[in-house]
Amino acid sequence: MTLLSRINLVTLGVIDVAAATEFYERLGWTKSTASNDQVAFFRSNGTVLGLFGREALAEDAQAGPVKDGFAGATFAQNFESENEVDEAFKHAIACGAKPMKQPQKVFWGGYSGYFSDPDGHVWELAHNPFTQLNFDGHKTLP
Repeated sequence: MTLLSRINLVTLGVIDVAAATEFYERLGWTKSTASNDQVAFFRSNGTVLGLFGREALAEDAQAGPVKDGFAGATFAQNFESENEVDEAFKHAIACGAKPMKQPQKVFWGGYSGYFSDPDGHVWELAHNPFTQLNFDGHKTLP
């Protein structure tokens, strides 16, 4: 492994940290006690999901003005079966997610659907019959 071949933290720029935190808690994520009013952290099997003010994050990264719309990135959660995808999708919608694409069989031979969180971050829920998940639910690659 090289120094840059890992992900420790994914930070989402959000409009309202408190509202976004409540959404992810409804989904079932566990907020860390390291969180505060400006940033929330959630544990995710070895990776951390952070929520930080969108404008503040853009300023910190010196990324220029914040724009609306698809940013060219998605986040994915993989499941053992199509039924698990369906259940997770229903749960996300019940928690306030916006459905983008209902779960369905897809061109690459799997099954997936998409939703966005209240800030427009796109999440894919998928079952890939060609790869496996280990005992912790982590994706394994050949």
